[in-house]
Amino acid sequence: MALFLRVLDAVGPLNKSHGPNGLCLLLRPFIEDYNPRWYSSYRRPGTAPDNTPPWKNIHIDLKKGVEVIKEHSRRLKKEIVDHLRGVDGLTLSEYLTEQTRVVWQFRSEEDLKQWVISSDAEIGGKSEVYLKLGKNNQSAVLYGTIDTTVPRDGETKYSGYCAMKTKPRLGAFNRDRPYDWTNFNSLHLRVRGDGRPWMINIYTNPYFSHTKDILYNYFMFTRGGPYWEEIRIPFSKFFYSVRSRIQDDQHPLLVDKISTLGFTLADKVDGPFQLEIDYIGLIRDGAHSEDCAYELYEKNPKNPK
Repeated sequence: MALFLRVLDAVGPLNKSHGPNGLCLLLRPFIEDYNPRWYSSYRRPGTAPDNTPPWKNIHIDLKKGVEVIKEHSRRLKKEIVDHLRGVDGLTLSEYLTEQTRVVWQFRSEEDLKQWVISSDAEIGGKSEVYLKLGKNNQSAVLYGTIDTTVPRDGETKYSGYCAMKTKPRLGAFNRDRPYDWTNFNSLHLRVRGDGRPWMINIYTNPYFSHTKDILYNYFMFTRGGPYWEEIRIPFSKFFYSVRSRIQDDQHPLLVDKISTLGFTLADKVDGPFQLEIDYIGLIRDGAHSEDCAYELYEKNPKNPK
């Protein structure tokens, strides 16, 4: 076994180049709490790199592996049945007549587990963020404190943000299953904020690894007060950015490859914040026909005669 694990360490560069599609994918059902070191390349400034061989962090649990395989087999069976029935388990008539859909709502702790929260504390900042169920378990409350104090590490220049993002939807055997929102053209949210502006981020499932930093963004302005606010944002309003830089060459949102959706607060205002979310859904507005609200440049324009 030790020799076999050393072979895994030897093929580490192969796994790094192919991400989760490497050799360890075959053993993942039998590995307990395994997180390969090449999953994320981020390292906090000032910390020493982790040179521990990956095979030393592997703990094989056959009993757990068999249970996981059974669970994924049930998922695969459900996916096949839904695929044979129609798009996302909907029949053709249901799909054509569908006008609205609730994608995320918050009624239990299981709904909160589909989301991940983060803040600048990951890079040494002092902001805090928390997520809990609202009153009567009818909403989710995202709250905390923004602190723009820059960490004294000699590298970080800006600080003061909090974020909340969904986990990617995975199918059987941890396959990526992006959302297909082709049947809709607008995002619909029911929220109650404190007047701060938020940024909504949509991440699409990339075809290539060099497109992993691509995001589609738009702003959500909350008005504050005790009343709920319904916000409707057409997909055509989302602008294309790479590493938080808006690109001159814009193109429409790839609505058939939606991976995650998130919220980010970074308005450079110190103090507490709170955002309460009832649900996040989709609508098909027949009066909206715009594909992209921004200029689309022709990549290879022909010279006029």
